[in-house]
Amino acid sequence: MTKYVAVAGKGGVGKTTFITLMLRQMIHKKRGISILAVDADPNANLNEALGLTVTTTISELLEGKKNIKTVSDSAENITFMKNLQKSLICTPNFDFLAMGDPQGPGCYCYPNNILRMYLETLGKNYDFVAVDTEAGMEHISRLTIPHIDIMFIVSDSSARGIRSARRVNDLIQGLKADIGEVYLIVTHTVKNSLESLAEEIAQTGLKLIGDVPYDELIFQQDLISKPLYDLPDEAISVRAVDKILRQTNIL
Repeated sequence: MTKYVAVAGKGGVGKTTFITLMLRQMIHKKRGISILAVDADPNANLNEALGLTVTTTISELLEGKKNIKTVSDSAENITFMKNLQKSLICTPNFDFLAMGDPQGPGCYCYPNNILRMYLETLGKNYDFVAVDTEAGMEHISRLTIPHIDIMFIVSDSSARGIRSARRVNDLIQGLKADIGEVYLIVTHTVKNSLESLAEEIAQTGLKLIGDVPYDELIFQQDLISKPLYDLPDEAISVRAVDKILRQTNIL
């Protein structure tokens, strides 16, 4: 049975860092499982954090299809689905998909249906599917992701960020989406951060599953454009993510 995990939150709070380190730990400690990583954020940078180069995104392949409302030609549709395979990057440890940006205005009803079917069909080939969602939550509100077993809502260590996480949770609760467990993660924490934010965190209605402290090594990796996936085992961010994953039985 495939397990779907999604990471949500507003831009700049550390979603991509968290999902990168989550994948790192899974690959290092759960050898033999098959993993599909999906970057569903238009401001895509998960591939860079993982050390990958993207040449084709799903949205580029969808261009020209976005005003189609129905599936009128099954043969054409099958060909189109096969072409989507071109956007899949295969590595020895995991496979990767980048959805890309909307590329201008237009109806995306048909492409979203195709993309949902693609993820659902493709996902069955993997033990684990991890999705870095966009800040606007469109892929969840449109039910592009067919099912989510665990959702991590990420906030930075600011009251504004925690309130944003609350709004994300409110949106999730209002959707008729198949979402299982939902947890809060606070990033960029320093001493007493969680104590100072305790009241705001309580008002989110979310279970705080853990925090990821500010890590100078992350800053250094970003400064020289090195993949965050290559952080050493002793990095405090790596250890923090490992602890979170163990609490949710992902590890």
